[in-house]
Amino acid sequence: MAACSEACTQPAQAAGASGEEGKHVKPFTPEKAKEIIMSLRQPAVFFNMTSDWPAQHWTANHVSKLLPSKQIRFRMGLKSKDTVMFSCIVVPQFETACSYVEATLEEFLIWNAYQPDISGPFRDYDHSKFWAYADYKYFISLFEDRADVFQDVRWSDFGFPGRNGQESTLWIGSMGAHTPCHLDSYGCNLVFQVQGRKKWHLFPPEDTPFLYPTRIPYEESSVFSKVNVVNPDLQHFPGFQQARRHVVTLSPGQVLFVPRHWWHYVESIDPVSVSINSWIELEEDHLARVEEAITRMLVCALKTAENPHNTRAWLNPTEVEETSHEVNCHYLNGAVSAFLDHYRTSKVGEIQELGTQGESTKKEELKVSSPLEVKDTYSQSAAITMGPTKRERASPFGPHLVPVMPSSEELPSERRGAFERNGGGLVYKDDELFVKLSCATRQLVMKKCENALAEPAASISTTAPPRALVSTDDLLDCVVNPQVTKLVAQLLIQGKKL
Repeated sequence: MAACSEACTQPAQAAGASGEEGKHVKPFTPEKAKEIIMSLRQPAVFFNMTSDWPAQHWTANHVSKLLPSKQIRFRMGLKSKDTVMFSCIVVPQFETACSYVEATLEEFLIWNAYQPDISGPFRDYDHSKFWAYADYKYFISLFEDRADVFQDVRWSDFGFPGRNGQESTLWIGSMGAHTPCHLDSYGCNLVFQVQGRKKWHLFPPEDTPFLYPTRIPYEESSVFSKVNVVNPDLQHFPGFQQARRHVVTLSPGQVLFVPRHWWHYVESIDPVSVSINSWIELEEDHLARVEEAITRMLVCALKTAENPHNTRAWLNPTEVEETSHEVNCHYLNGAVSAFLDHYRTSKVGEIQELGTQGESTKKEELKVSSPLEVKDTYSQSAAITMGPTKRERASPFGPHLVPVMPSSEELPSERRGAFERNGGGLVYKDDELFVKLSCATRQLVMKKCENALAEPAASISTTAPPRALVSTDDLLDCVVNPQVTKLVAQLLIQGKKL
């Protein structure tokens, strides 16, 4: 069976069932495509599903003619070769650290063609040092006066009737433009590559502990990784070496399916790239919205208390809604009420446990464990991700649907020297620090922490200086860790049901 591990090559188009020359017959019916999407547990690339979409001609130049005077916000970032000032970018280029430019697509294309314009909006950005990205642009905002173009995108071919550009976002970037590694809290993702190529680095949900999740910067529905996955700092993030990287280069005409909660880092590798995507809602989103509301309330409360006059330092530029406690309380109550309304036909004390792509698999009682009994929710989700074992379904993979497989890509050799393999784990040698990661338990064991916990409370001197400072962000990384907010959401919902 063929697999996508780097670049996917285009299989031959499906032959027309009627034998008519030139007539294109899609390899999957809409019903079959949707069945695959709702049951698939790993990323995969669809071929020959979009050749008759008008949107296949949506190059950056074409879109610039559709939007001749539209001002679009571009995110500006440093190319990797010019990031020495950031220690070769061992930290991700989060959106809070980027600059922004308001420009038309025509002005972007002029700048991207190395044509200097001393008076244009990109005048302060040397093309050889910076990339530009018009990312996350909703069609309904871009084409508010051109609703007719919505029909150029036909997600109905994947089994979602009536879904088109109105439920889509547009992404246009220069070479090097990228999205930091993150997972989406809601839904699964279909990505149609229109122009240029993009390289995707993906990691499964059960590897979340190895991606060092953080909610700073805060953006609803996005959990970021602290790790720069293309140049990881293993001294600070030793667990990342255990993460299972899946890599695929998406080419024009192909559609990538990204399952729920798969981490992804995406980079444009051609002079200009254009993508169109749509997030498909899933049954699990009802609970996820409660978890997100809890996260929003806690992050906004603690970060605003820390510095009430500088929300831009921690709030992602995409977040434009008010962050007051009153608004966040209203948002949380709305999420809980919506969840309860959705499940009001269920028995009291029960919720419907669903497969990771929205299929009902079983019903079980909502059990709330004590904090000491909390299990690794991502290990549990790993079991769900693998799907049923007793009744194996026939594989959907073939020439028109190719799975994205684990990559053999090596970590940067210059950052490997301090590490060595030791049995099933990873050992970092230091005079004071010993870290071992066990693949079986996926838990970090730190000798310093063990020693500190073992000491009697009475022996702690109130006058001794602290051995380490705990920041607000450090606290939030624990308090709004996805595993923690999931448990809090379940406790909250159970309390409202009683």
